[in-house]
Amino acid sequence: MQSNGFYEHDAALAQYLEFHFGETWHGEPNFPKELADAALEAMDGRNLGRALDIGCACGRTSFELARAFDHVDGIDYSNRFVEACKEMARHRVIRYARPEEGELVSHQERTLEHLGLDQTSGRVAFHQGDACDLPSQFRDYDLILAGNLIDRLYDPARFLTSVHERLTHDGLLVIASPYTWLEEYTPRASWVGGFLKDGEPYTTLDGLRDMLAPNFRLHSQPRSLPFVIRETRNKFQHSFSELTVWQRVDA
Repeated sequence: MQSNGFYEHDAALAQYLEFHFGETWHGEPNFPKELADAALEAMDGRNLGRALDIGCACGRTSFELARAFDHVDGIDYSNRFVEACKEMARHRVIRYARPEEGELVSHQERTLEHLGLDQTSGRVAFHQGDACDLPSQFRDYDLILAGNLIDRLYDPARFLTSVHERLTHDGLLVIASPYTWLEEYTPRASWVGGFLKDGEPYTTLDGLRDMLAPNFRLHSQPRSLPFVIRETRNKFQHSFSELTVWQRVDA
């Protein structure tokens, strides 16, 4: 895409660009920004050197974290999303065709300056990558944030049981997820929770506690963050994502 053009004919990308950089809907705040704000609040005096936004989608959370962190790496499995992130970082503007009704679209333009993020583009770097199989270079982070990621991984346990290796010794892991487990993304045997275990309900939070216990302790009580994804002028997804913050501990 040229810097003065629009992303056309990609409804999913346009949907997420609107989710990250567009208007807010039905009274709910911008979720990617709220996620970054919650993570920064949790840091509470800790070192703000390096952060990893894993599953960064279109990058808003990465830019928001870069208001405070010296460097932020944003990684997503989708190369289309990563290219959009790079476009925003390079030109500080993104343009896309937002679906309205049927074949009708409205052309949108969003800038980092309008969002108060124009000074952050030099502190972010975006990469295509697999959260379950990241290169060893991605390590020594003071914060790792996984927003609406774990229930879309093919092997979440592989990510969760090794993520501590990429954190500094007092680093934080922030996870947010609606826990919408689907075999389309994650084999049933690999779900972290959402099933009966030994005849008792076993939630994703239960699974997170068990998988992370050797290397993390729960830092604060879980809480829900609402989010709204706009599909068209008349269709929206209104959901909640459970936010948990985990402090790395020496096993």
